[in-house]
Amino acid sequence: GAGRLAGVLGGRKALTHLDLSWNVILDEGAGKLAEVLGECKALAHLNLHRNWNGAEGVGRLAEVLRECKALAHLDLGYNGIGDDGVGRLARVLGECKALAHLDLSRNQFGVNGAGRLAEVLGECKALVHLDLSYNRIGAEGVGRLGKVLGECKALADLNLSRNRLRNEGAGRLAGVLWKCKALTHLDLSGNLLGDEGAGRLAGVLGGCPTLSHLDLRLNEIGADGAGRLADVLGECRWLRD
Repeated sequence: GAGRLAGVLGGRKALTHLDLSWNVILDEGAGKLAEVLGECKALAHLNLHRNWNGAEGVGRLAEVLRECKALAHLDLGYNGIGDDGVGRLARVLGECKALAHLDLSRNQFGVNGAGRLAEVLGECKALVHLDLSYNRIGAEGVGRLGKVLGECKALADLNLSRNRLRNEGAGRLAGVLWKCKALTHLDLSGNLLGDEGAGRLAGVLGGCPTLSHLDLRLNEIGADGAGRLADVLGECRWLRD
């Protein structure tokens, strides 16, 4: 199993890409992998999507990620790591200077996990893609994240779909979007946004000249909110979707 694989990986000094997604490695298997990943100095892409590693497994991995200096792509989505797991990971993210792609979708974390991420995201200067979809961040969580998003100067793709942001969360995010100078893709689908939330977003879209894709599907935007968006979208000629 994972133990035998780990035994082989330890000798692969040139390994750059490792995809073990959609397996059942679990906490114990993640721990065994962690014992050797630090030896893979060239590792740039690590995908452990949907392996149910849990907080303990991710904690073991986090201990060695700081040794993976070349790591640019990290996918830990769909692992049920919760607030605790996100907190353990956050302790080392600031040391992953090459990290450009981070996927923590479907991990059952809320405002506390978002807060722990917010403490370190400002140090991730190379981050381009951040996927936090299908969690429970809420308005308070996105407020905490919003305080540092402007420090992620390279951030181009932000996915916050299905996070129960509602109108208040849309308002908090709208207050910082103008700081995200490189943002091209923003996904806020399935967040129970109503006319008020749409209006708040409409008020800042004109200040996001790089934004080319905006996803507001599966919300609760009515005629008034649609009208507010229509008023400004006609001026946002850079938007394609």
